Amino acid sequence: MSCTFLRSATALAAGAALAVSLLAPQPAAAQQVTLKMQATWPASLTLYENFLMWADRVHKISGGNIKIETMPAGQVVPAFEVLDAVSKKVLDGAHAWAGYWTGKDRTSILFTGGPGGTFGMDFIDAMGWFYNGGGLALYEEFYRDQLKLNVVPIPILPSGPQAFGWFKKPIRNVADMKGMKCRQTGMAGEVWKAMGFTVVNMPGGEIIPSAQRGVIDCAEWVGGVEDLRLGFHNVWKYHYSPGVHENTTIGELLINGDVWKSLTDTQREQIRSAANETFLIWWTKWQKQNAEALKELQEKHGVQVLLTPPDILREFLKAWDKIAAEEAAKNPFFKKVHDSQKAYAAIVVPAKRFYFPPYNFIADQYWPTGRGAAKGQK
Repeated sequence: MSCTFLRSATALAAGAALAVSLLAPQPAAAQQVTLKMQATWPASLTLYENFLMWADRVHKISGGNIKIETMPAGQVVPAFEVLDAVSKKVLDGAHAWAGYWTGKDRTSILFTGGPGGTFGMDFIDAMGWFYNGGGLALYEEFYRDQLKLNVVPIPILPSGPQAFGWFKKPIRNVADMKGMKCRQTGMAGEVWKAMGFTVVNMPGGEIIPSAQRGVIDCAEWVGGVEDLRLGFHNVWKYHYSPGVHENTTIGELLINGDVWKSLTDTQREQIRSAANETFLIWWTKWQKQNAEALKELQEKHGVQVLLTPPDILREFLKAWDKIAAEEAAKNPFFKKVHDSQKAYAAIVVPAKRFYFPPYNFIADQYWPTGRGAAKGQK
């Protein structure tokens, strides 16, 4: 067979292949979408920066095919109305915290991590329950079937561990807090009420104005850099930590169900992947910001950073366990989620206690008692 014939045959085959490819249906260009989403917090807070980081990652990962138009609390609807607004497609989505929805169903608090952990779980354990313990399916079922809302939730915001709160005078025990009007929210607010505290619920942006008007005597928001930015130190000088009301607390993305279905499989994966990346990278940055803020609060603003009396924390956990048991007895879905978390924690938490050295054991070797952030730290 001659070389000329071979070249001719090859050219004919290539031409035929090109013709077929031109006539065949071409894949559609990636769908470009813009999602209008609102947060439940002001743009000045680091919690909002988590929202911005995620939006930026989605835009880059999608090659510019998904644009997130981020808006702070109140730009379209009030902070606590974003859930219904997303379901009704007034908004395409929201950056929020499920604990705000306990007025609809108290089960919502469990999807934040819940008071006490729940059952001692930390942030990695809680995410493990979502992705390896059936939690994410329960999360979706909760909004879809229990609340009958057209939203898809995605965990994204590890905003803790959170401090116990801010006070105008030292507190030694539960009795010292009786009669004070304290800002607290969600299920934690119900626990505080069960302990005899007077609770006032309000969004973060209203805390300082309310304190200045004398509406509240004490408050809890987050701690560290969040509280510094809100200016808590201008009202209160006693800052107590840790707390067990939100020692593990995770915020959420909410996407309208119809909007979610309209996205391609790839776009949905890009949104989820960006959320998981943001969870980790933002959290590591935020912990450093909190450490720097704690130093500034003490050295520049004269704040006394003190350890929460252990008796208060123990009483909180006892009150929470009682409330959770009562809720489980009358709310089958709460019980379903609570039992699921307990079953997962029963496997993971004891094992981690065996494998992980206590944080203080190694920390004390390099940062011994007396050199910690809080007075009396051990």
